[in-house]
Amino acid sequence: MAGKKELDALVAAAKKARANAYSPYSKVKIGAAVLTSSGEIYTGANIENASYGLSCCAERTAIFKAVSEGARKIVAIAVVGKSEDFTKPCGACRQVMVEFNPKMKVLRRGVDGFSEDGTAGSLLPEHFKPDELARG
Repeated sequence: MAGKKELDALVAAAKKARANAYSPYSKVKIGAAVLTSSGEIYTGANIENASYGLSCCAERTAIFKAVSEGARKIVAIAVVGKSEDFTKPCGACRQVMVEFNPKMKVLRRGVDGFSEDGTAGSLLPEHFKPDELARG
């Protein structure tokens, strides 16, 4: 599991990624960073679109970047927003998180000082599981 130094670096990367958010409609800026089992960090920011359904959350942006580069095991994710309310991953992000590791550590941080840690599985306890879907 990742140590304090790695997790601190992960939070710092998510804070930095938040500056790249494209949110002209909501004005909400979210940054995320994922730590893979190989020690790599991938970042993402929320990206909005005038057709709201085409927007993508910071969490999924970071995870998809990692996966598109070959990562399959994500050990931790940091999500940074303004406050507690803006660090809660949506349902779609929670399902994507558990797909790659239900035990993934989730570090939620608000620039207002909010701080909470948990796991992807605790955020979405009754998630779709790949092995269940394969049984049809």
